[in-house]
Amino acid sequence: MHDSDWMRRALELARQGRGYVEPNPLVGAVVVREGKPVGEGWHRKFGEAHAEVNALAAAGAHARGATLYVTLEPCCHLGKTPPCTDAIIKAGIARVVAAMTDPFPQVSGEGIAKLRAAAISVEVGVLEAEARALNAPYLTLLEKQQPFVHAKWAMTLDGKIATRIGQSKWISGEVSRRRVHALRGLMDAIIVGANTVRQDDPLLTARPPGPRAPVRVVLSNDGILPLDCQLLKTAREVPVLLAGPRIEKSRAVLEGLGCTVLATADIAELLAEFGRRRFTNVLVEGGAAVLGSFRDAGLIDEVHVFIAPKFIGGERALSPIGGSGADVLADGLRLAATTCERLGHDWYINGRVAR
Repeated sequence: MHDSDWMRRALELARQGRGYVEPNPLVGAVVVREGKPVGEGWHRKFGEAHAEVNALAAAGAHARGATLYVTLEPCCHLGKTPPCTDAIIKAGIARVVAAMTDPFPQVSGEGIAKLRAAAISVEVGVLEAEARALNAPYLTLLEKQQPFVHAKWAMTLDGKIATRIGQSKWISGEVSRRRVHALRGLMDAIIVGANTVRQDDPLLTARPPGPRAPVRVVLSNDGILPLDCQLLKTAREVPVLLAGPRIEKSRAVLEGLGCTVLATADIAELLAEFGRRRFTNVLVEGGAAVLGSFRDAGLIDEVHVFIAPKFIGGERALSPIGGSGADVLADGLRLAATTCERLGHDWYINGRVAR
């Protein structure tokens, strides 16, 4: 097997940490000696041992003289766990192959330098594009100080998310809805508009629960919501945050119900606040006006679209993306690395926005 084959295995391992390790990166590692794997590991949970340490522990004495394949440059600083570089040196690893350097300020090439200073051969860049794609949310948080934004909607074949009178339950089928719940369980926040709350009365939780319990966020100009809506009734059980420009007038009522209130008129400011809270992934579920505002601001990073084999028709039936939109086709968002999957009777299209 080649270096790329072992790195591909390390990337597979890294994916298993999704939802458990954020805001840390997803990292996988494989220890190979004389052409055979002798230890594997991945970063399993935030605050626990890193991938390299787990792989070295699995390899034991077989790590001496072996090659370590790791999807991200090993850390060299004392954080919640000791430096991985120290463990690598102590284990007697002869060669390290890393997919990419870690832009985290306390690492950023220093881990590689420390290993080389210990006479360990280091190579960087094997499957780097794949490693960067895997950790796009982590890299976005580091570089932009804001979370990676996922946009999700379900629509009919004629591109409608609701009928002309606002009915939308259920456009997609049960299998698609299960996938949405799994997606929610990987998020730090789920964002909807106040009109979606009024029309659909969503609960916005992951059922069954996933690795993460996202904050439920409502964008509302004035914070006025039906007092009997599911979000307000469960705000003391699962966090609810309301954000808007004129929300101060509703602060006392909302906080009395257990909600958090954030006065802001700008979704970029909201994402900056989420960045300060170290949110890594957020999911925008709609409606059309909210999705349109994120699209117009250039803040969507990835889309999850569920297409049902149905037609609604009607000029007044809603399309998924509102806002101003593009004036010319060249200004439309283009997706890269797009996948298409059959889910029951529906089709699920997933892709990253090309930058």
